[in-house]
Amino acid sequence: MKHTICMVSDFFYPNMGGVESHIYQLSQCLIARGHKVIVITHAYGERSGVRYLTEGLKVFYLPVAPFYNQAALPTVLSLLPLLRFIFIREKVNVVHGHSAFSTLAHEAMFHACAMGIKTVFTDHSLFGFADASSIITNRVLKISLSTVNHAICVSHTSKENTVLRASYPPGLVSVIPNAVDSYQFTPDPGRKTKGKVTVVVVSRLVYRKGTDILAALIPEICAKFDNVDFLIGGDGPKRLLLEEIREKHGLQERVRMLGALPHTEVRDVLVQGDIFLNTSLTEAFCIAIVEGACCGLQVVSTCVGGIPEVLPPDLIYLAEPSLSAVQVQLEQAISDRRSGNVYDEFEVHERIKALYTWQDVARRTEHVYNSVSLEDKQDLSERMHRYVKIGPVAGPAFLFLVAIQYFMFMFYSWWIPEQTIDIAEDFKVSSKDNGAKMDLTVTDCNSDKSKVS
Repeated sequence: MKHTICMVSDFFYPNMGGVESHIYQLSQCLIARGHKVIVITHAYGERSGVRYLTEGLKVFYLPVAPFYNQAALPTVLSLLPLLRFIFIREKVNVVHGHSAFSTLAHEAMFHACAMGIKTVFTDHSLFGFADASSIITNRVLKISLSTVNHAICVSHTSKENTVLRASYPPGLVSVIPNAVDSYQFTPDPGRKTKGKVTVVVVSRLVYRKGTDILAALIPEICAKFDNVDFLIGGDGPKRLLLEEIREKHGLQERVRMLGALPHTEVRDVLVQGDIFLNTSLTEAFCIAIVEGACCGLQVVSTCVGGIPEVLPPDLIYLAEPSLSAVQVQLEQAISDRRSGNVYDEFEVHERIKALYTWQDVARRTEHVYNSVSLEDKQDLSERMHRYVKIGPVAGPAFLFLVAIQYFMFMFYSWWIPEQTIDIAEDFKVSSKDNGAKMDLTVTDCNSDKSKVS
């Protein structure tokens, strides 16, 4: 079955991150499998309108400014006319939303359901149940997923978390892990510093990533091992803490801070190290440890969330999320490195290459699209019945919004009938030069994903 898929998220290029990379890589592989894929996101600065990426991936940067943490203001109904126009013009039959934090994804799935378009949602993160932010996010997720046809999680731990948070049927949730571009993340033994053991950290420097543990760990390891240096890539509010620790203990020569890194430069940093360290306090999957292992590094990580599911036990040193536990495992990794009791880098690369491929992720996601396409369409009464079960307060409130949506949809169907909307032509790539030249200007994202057109 061939589909026209609309990926929707507030998080996409030129913003950099795991969700952005996931959407791009999955879209490229789905296009290679013969599907048509478009992406909808909000405007990034002056980047607004329609842009084209590699292989004709069409991106709609809607004229909506981000409100908080790169997410658009949750308006629920304001984007109905624009989204309806895009869905009809592009003949979309599957809307795929990404990230529970993306208000744009929730709104797009809400309107797609009203138009009879099948919806799929991918949850990329883990959330708690106690703090105010989690409570609000979980309630929104429960409302949004009540009419979604299928959900995807990146690990079994993430699946359990999503099912509990959203009260979603477990049978409608598939586990499809992230993947790594093994052709980009390759070992390079010549880049390492001889006589030194370099510990690499590539992460956002925030509390959730365990930066406090890292800050306390660095002086302990540096005091115990004279030949161990740290290479830290990433930025965030906790960067100041690391710089203070470096200054306090006089470790300027042994702890290098690289700041924020474009994804295309991550591999060049990883291959300079021997050990990859992850101190996260919560993770649904953690693609960073896969990239580190793919470059042949020993991986030391906290044992939280879905991390134990990611790598084989012999390729990772797992520790509880505490300073003492992480220090023990890191010291063991350093000792194994110094004694030569480690796997060959290229052997590890081949193992990771066989485990995680975007082609496999695309194939499994395609199976989800095929299954939801065979389901019966939800009528208005079924949607209303599902919303009623949300709760005694949220249910009636959302029914009121559904009623407004219904009348807005009827009005725009009368004002701009579907038959008057021109259907967009499919993007064609020249087969003579393998896509090097296209019938529209396209920036090659394979060479530098941080510089898309």
